[in-house]
Amino acid sequence: MSQTLASGDRILSGMRPTGRLHLGHYHGVLRNWIRLQETNECFFFVADWHALTTAYEKREVISESVWDMVVDWLACGVNPNLATLFIQSRVIEHAELHLLLSMIAPLGWLERVPTYKDQIAELREKDLATYGFLGYPVLQSADILIYGASGVPVGEDQVSHVELTRELARRFNYLFGREPGFADKAEAAVGKMGKKQARLYRELRRRYQESGDAEALGEAQALLEAQQNLTIADRARLAGYLDGGGRSVLAEPEALLTHAPRMPGLDGRKMSKSYGNTLSLRESDADIEHKIRTMPTDPARVRRNDPGEPEKCPVFDLHKVYSDADTREWVQTGCRSAGIGCLDCKKPLIGAVQAEVAPIRERAAELASDPEHVQQVVTDGCDRARGVARQTMQEVRSAIGLDYRQR
Repeated sequence: MSQTLASGDRILSGMRPTGRLHLGHYHGVLRNWIRLQETNECFFFVADWHALTTAYEKREVISESVWDMVVDWLACGVNPNLATLFIQSRVIEHAELHLLLSMIAPLGWLERVPTYKDQIAELREKDLATYGFLGYPVLQSADILIYGASGVPVGEDQVSHVELTRELARRFNYLFGREPGFADKAEAAVGKMGKKQARLYRELRRRYQESGDAEALGEAQALLEAQQNLTIADRARLAGYLDGGGRSVLAEPEALLTHAPRMPGLDGRKMSKSYGNTLSLRESDADIEHKIRTMPTDPARVRRNDPGEPEKCPVFDLHKVYSDADTREWVQTGCRSAGIGCLDCKKPLIGAVQAEVAPIRERAAELASDPEHVQQVVTDGCDRARGVARQTMQEVRSAIGLDYRQR
């Protein structure tokens, strides 16, 4: 990741259920999730509503893929004791926040999202002239903002979506963060901190507002994060009170650029279900061997004694992922001198992929045989996610004026 992430910061990430996962998902996303769950509060969700934006006619595939995907997550090492796993459509608050954000989302912002026109061009066979497809970045923003996520792991092509989320949060806070009696409510919140902490907060606020002391601002923000007896609303008020603004109802997330090496497929292109060039996370040893043995190689090697060029060979792209430096050197020297044949080159690769997939496949089989356990993991995760989402929506409704409290 390109940014420094503080330990304990909340992370939000999801996947669309469009079929069984493959090694591209594992190396590009899941290994990162497994690292993040050890140090951060992670929310990982099945983005089933998002799947409908481009595959609404494939409801059976989506329905079947939801549980397959959760099984694959667990089999790879995503730990429900460390992370919250849930299904997007089971936390209805996502839809409510999506609706409310859509009321303030300028149409031009959505039409300028780079991936909007790109996908329209790439998926010409699909009817994407729908309200849902145009508005899916707003739904994505709701997914993030409803959990107050500090960071969202994304590839470079998704940075614009996180930036849109930041802009929507900023616009929401500008429109609705100036609640009546804000200063009085903020002072009341300061009083809840205790005399010593309240005195320190006021001193740090004074230093920042009078002289722009950035160090004082950082100390005050850290002080707020450490307060256990403040509600989310009070903490948001005091964060806004620090800089003289209003209440920050929705937190602006950061895009966490993930270093995901391009996972090559069996034909040299990026591994993708749409290309039919994948190795699934539950592939059998026999199928792994067959698929790798039949991979295309450098076309210059027509005969066994013809020298080749590894950099032109899809097999060597996989060696870059799975083989150590000595093995890669052996492949390069042997290929260029015709000292080894293509099947010789593929053997260590077959063994490495089989060794990686075997424990995942075995664990997935155990989980698939106990669907009640998998469903309970998701039920527990949905309950936890729903609790956090409900708190956010209480604040959102209050800020907009939709709580209709009797005066």
